[in-house]
Amino acid sequence: MATSSRNSSALFRATTGALLAAGLLGVAEGAAAPCANQEIVLEGKPLEMDYRNNNAVLRDVVITQCSVRIQAAVADIKGGLNFDNSHMTISGDVRITAEGGSLSSDKAVVSFRNKLISAATITGTPAQFEQKREDGTTARGRANTIDYDTASGTVSFNTNAFLSYGRNEATGQQFSYNIRTQSLQPGQVKPGANTGDGRVRFVIQPDKPLTMPDKDKDKEKKP
Repeated sequence: MATSSRNSSALFRATTGALLAAGLLGVAEGAAAPCANQEIVLEGKPLEMDYRNNNAVLRDVVITQCSVRIQAAVADIKGGLNFDNSHMTISGDVRITAEGGSLSSDKAVVSFRNKLISAATITGTPAQFEQKREDGTTARGRANTIDYDTASGTVSFNTNAFLSYGRNEATGQQFSYNIRTQSLQPGQVKPGANTGDGRVRFVIQPDKPLTMPDKDKDKEKKP
């Protein structure tokens, strides 16, 4: 089993390395510059407030910080309402928007570190991702689980993963997409993830030459 895992990881690295050389993958950029106002704004209807243990359950929740906006029907907050090192489980029409991308699912776990939204893991049947790209196309992806890391701007698709971006498509058990560079990128295999044989299938559509409709061609033939 360990040998199979090592072979899968080696195959993934070799494949992504070749695609990087061919210019089909992007390279992750550094962390985004912090916004001027990093306050966390939480809105919701309290259902349960446990001040002794610093936990809460809220309904119709909307949380915003910088460019990140999170909304869900229910939020179960554990580990503190001060958001130093806490996490919340949200469920019911979960929607997360950040840096021009959006995630939607049935359920998600959002992590906070040092009063910053640090990560979100969304699960669904499937969990979905969408981003309007600078070239006018829309990137769309889905997987059983999608991990979003705020520091790197990376969304990682895990198990039954699919992503279309521009003229390209990728399918496999695990790969990553950077919402800042708007491109697929190599990434570390998530521990315990179902990577199958480690293969990722890429479909790159060739540019189609512009052709005139037949009626326009007929006009050209006339003197």
